[in-house]
Amino acid sequence: MTDAPSKAAVVQARLAVALIVGFIVLGVVCYDLSSEDLARVWKRILARPGGPMTFRFILQPAMAAIAALRDGVNDARTGRSPYLWTVLRSVEERGGRLWEGIVATARILILGVIVDTVYQLSELHTFYPAEAALIALLLALLPYALLRGPIARIARHWVALPTSN
Repeated sequence: MTDAPSKAAVVQARLAVALIVGFIVLGVVCYDLSSEDLARVWKRILARPGGPMTFRFILQPAMAAIAALRDGVNDARTGRSPYLWTVLRSVEERGGRLWEGIVATARILILGVIVDTVYQLSELHTFYPAEAALIALLLALLPYALLRGPIARIARHWVALPTSN
């Protein structure tokens, strides 16, 4: 994303960050973080794809892949470095590139938190806010981060190919 995001996109990204951080803090305050609690969290998370509302395990990563496709092709056109590699290795660019990912996936993150909240209330009859935040991150930001770089590499080959007239 070389263009500056719109004001609405920035507001959505800030809302997504506030929601994720707020849910994580709320979850830690309400439910602690013992090793037993973490084991329970991962057990429930791994059991969710086979239960009700399974469509979100396809829909949210697909939406993140579309965002990664758009931004990866744009990276190829502008000659930018691979996204995840830059986030992991470049201290100078890390914050800006992470913010790009958050802006690109803000709607998906917010949707993920809302859908998981509905799932927990309807199926578990309780609410674990940190789990909702973790699910949203796993289904939106992780696929985006993993796909944007490879998409840019593939798109770079098409951008570099001369057209024959």
